[in-house]
Amino acid sequence: MLPNLVKRQSISKKMVYLSPVLAFILSLLAGVFLFIMMGVSPLAALHAFFVEPLSNGYNLSELGVKATPLILIGVALSLGFKAGVWNIGAEGQLTMGGLCGGAVALYFYDQEGMHIIPLMLMAGVLGGMAWAAIVAFLRVRFNANEILTSLMLSYVAGLFLNLMVHGPLKDPEGFNFPESRLFSDSALLPVLIEGTRLHIGAIMALVFVGIGWIILSRTLLGYQIKVAGSAPAASAHAGFSGARIIWITLLTGGAIAGLAGIIEVSGPIGQLLPNISPGYGFTAIIVAYVGRLHPVGSLFAGLLLALTYLGGETAQIQLNLPVAVTGVFQGLLLFFLLACDVLIHYRIQFGKPALAVEKS
Repeated sequence: MLPNLVKRQSISKKMVYLSPVLAFILSLLAGVFLFIMMGVSPLAALHAFFVEPLSNGYNLSELGVKATPLILIGVALSLGFKAGVWNIGAEGQLTMGGLCGGAVALYFYDQEGMHIIPLMLMAGVLGGMAWAAIVAFLRVRFNANEILTSLMLSYVAGLFLNLMVHGPLKDPEGFNFPESRLFSDSALLPVLIEGTRLHIGAIMALVFVGIGWIILSRTLLGYQIKVAGSAPAASAHAGFSGARIIWITLLTGGAIAGLAGIIEVSGPIGQLLPNISPGYGFTAIIVAYVGRLHPVGSLFAGLLLALTYLGGETAQIQLNLPVAVTGVFQGLLLFFLLACDVLIHYRIQFGKPALAVEKS
């Protein structure tokens, strides 16, 4: 007899919040089998992934550097997903934010002053927002699927960045390498801890976690976002503008993703390169879901996913594992999380569906 999924009458709120922990444990167990098949000691591999990156103060600071863009974008995507607006193009919005802010840094290359970084941050925000506005316009005006449009625009943004660093923004003294000049000191984010790369962007990420929590839990806009996502018909009946929610969530997501992009460019990178992100915009989707679409949850999920990035680099150096193992771990985490969510909302029943039994 084939199993069927039957919707549960009630959902366990405890399991909703425990499911990320269960998904992480299942991902570790799946990772053990993966490492065995690769001929690597599971204990050594897990130690490299999840213990070594936390072994000293410098590694912890690197965790903050990696987590900053993930937390920022995770918070932004949580607001949109909560409203049922599926912005999958944060990677492109991050890229455009980094490109626009980086262009400002290069424009003021020969100048000094405290005004440069605020202008860069503003340009990054506007760049990401403008890129997301294309998606919002197509959704509201033509009802185009925002999943497809935002995703495809990510690749357009990546190609546009590549064009710029091969052309107008290329370092004239860089021996024809596809990269911009190194930013001046006035265009680099201040470092929080001397001797590390942890920059002021980490504080911005914590601020946005607080802002996101206040919006969702203490404002009318947050209430409208939650109602629009959970009960669209009730939202329309209450007079909430669906188009307004789409514009607000997409522009907010684009703005924060663009901010994350310029923070990454003016923080740990310090110049424009053909690729300024290892996939933070896509990984932040996992951050949002592991964080249960809550800003505070995105904080902890961002730290966890940042740990997989650092662990992947450590395993690559110490155990000669391919860097793709990082993506496998992140994919396993999302897979098991979605599987847990299915079982939270449905139970497995063997035999014929109830409707078929009644007919027979």
